[in-house]
Amino acid sequence: MNIKVFNIRLNKEHCQTDQARMNEFLDSVEVKLTSTNFVTNGTVDYWSAVVFYAPKKEKNDKKVAQISEDNLTEKEKKIFKALRTWRNDLAEKINWSSFRICHNSHLINIAKNNPSTLYELGKVTGFGTTRAEKYGDDILAVLNAL
Repeated sequence: MNIKVFNIRLNKEHCQTDQARMNEFLDSVEVKLTSTNFVTNGTVDYWSAVVFYAPKKEKNDKKVAQISEDNLTEKEKKIFKALRTWRNDLAEKINWSSFRICHNSHLINIAKNNPSTLYELGKVTGFGTTRAEKYGDDILAVLNAL
């Protein structure tokens, strides 16, 4: 945690600029705690503000591309449908919801990447090595059968 001290002088020529400087700073950080005191020393009156803060985390404004069946070629759609059938059959067999095995987005990414090894399957976005180890042989069998 970081700390910064501001003095807001109350005279006409400094008050607005001191406030603007503090407001600009407050907009740029994540404020954790503040403490204020009114200070008077006979010649100048001002507010002293102590700000405890953390750097503001950058927002990731990038839009994630929506992946859907519409983005697939005819060959990729055929692969996706075969993978979806495999997944739904397995889910029914083990009495699970199909999304617990893998999401449609995973199947779409597999169809787009068309991996030929367990290593490549583990690198598919969102799928990961755990799913590749658990379901990889079955998925590669489906891909090789097409």
